[in-house]
Amino acid sequence: MRITSTLRSFRHLLLIAAVALLPAVAVADDASPGFVKTAERPETTPPAVQWQDGWLVPYDEAIPGTDISFRMVPIPGGTFRLGSPADEVGRDEIEGPQVEVTLPPFWMAAHELTWAEYKAFLSMLDLFKALEISGVRLVTDENVIDAVTAPSVLYDPTTTFINGEDPRQPAVTMTQYAARQYTKWLSGLTGRFYRLPAEAEWEYACRAGTTTPFSHDDAESLDDYAWFVDNADDTTHPVGEKKPNAWGLYDMHGNVSEWVLDQLADDGYAALADKPQPLPLASAINWPTELEQRVVRGGAYYDEAAQCRSAARRGSEDEAWKDVDPNLPKSPWWYTEEPALGVGMRLVRPVEPPAEKDARLRWWQADIESIEFDTADRLSQGRGAQGLVDPELPKQAKELGLLD
Repeated sequence: MRITSTLRSFRHLLLIAAVALLPAVAVADDASPGFVKTAERPETTPPAVQWQDGWLVPYDEAIPGTDISFRMVPIPGGTFRLGSPADEVGRDEIEGPQVEVTLPPFWMAAHELTWAEYKAFLSMLDLFKALEISGVRLVTDENVIDAVTAPSVLYDPTTTFINGEDPRQPAVTMTQYAARQYTKWLSGLTGRFYRLPAEAEWEYACRAGTTTPFSHDDAESLDDYAWFVDNADDTTHPVGEKKPNAWGLYDMHGNVSEWVLDQLADDGYAALADKPQPLPLASAINWPTELEQRVVRGGAYYDEAAQCRSAARRGSEDEAWKDVDPNLPKSPWWYTEEPALGVGMRLVRPVEPPAEKDARLRWWQADIESIEFDTADRLSQGRGAQGLVDPELPKQAKELGLLD
């Protein structure tokens, strides 16, 4: 891959980036990867999930224009109790009251998003600028709603990469807005709808059918499934080195916390408790309206076991997490402090994506004015860049001599 000397430095990462940790994937229809139309259940690990006239199966998605791929696994639909029971050890008041939620099946990334994947997105900063100089794919007032914003260059990489930047380590310190823009970029390249998980989806997938504090037997066996304060040596670790849960998801407990879409309420799920149950997914989402207290899930390498439970939650604190950022306004894309050094992301792909454009954009875009303002300010200074992304982007960039 070649887009200036910065992008050329990623080439060695791409050659070793594919995370091949799971058994072979069933061959799916190229037009709809992850779905096979057959009467008999395909033999896959994790198991295929029945859907309409076929089966949802694990699949590997390649990021167009790179040698990077990642694994998506099917999550069966069902009903579960969101939150922790009142008598659960380690329970916090923001984890209750429990409410019933029903979810359709979906695919979820088997691993937390890696530096190999996220650095491919970071390389868009130079590509978007090069396209603008070339006078092609120009972002205008008419199409800016469709544009993807690439994050600025890190002003102090030693902070973000303090725990390393091995291609298989989880990417960290991106804001929720940057994480959402990543999913918009990937969706544009692949033509498939990727997004962050809703909080209910995340907990449901983490539990994998269990009702216990962890998605395995007990806290004593957490060492087999998670990197946390007792075994992590105060650092993140390459994804997939611990055991997966029953649905084939690795590192749902520990390593890094993961962004979900929802905002954290002071009274937990009290606003949901009075609604008719079980709630459909759409009714269970607490769409953000404020900059801070957006939810991260799963616990991180520096957390105690109780903070890595399936129901455990933490709210973001943008100002505190950007304390040493010298910029005014502070970066809309990057954090600089712990605990953000242990905050990353994981992808979801719904079986039935939203039909309406506005509904898709809601999962991807800035959702409050302050994020829009800070992003526009940084873009006006040349920090960050915008571009139009679709499946033809790698081909066109190659034809222009911007990609190898």
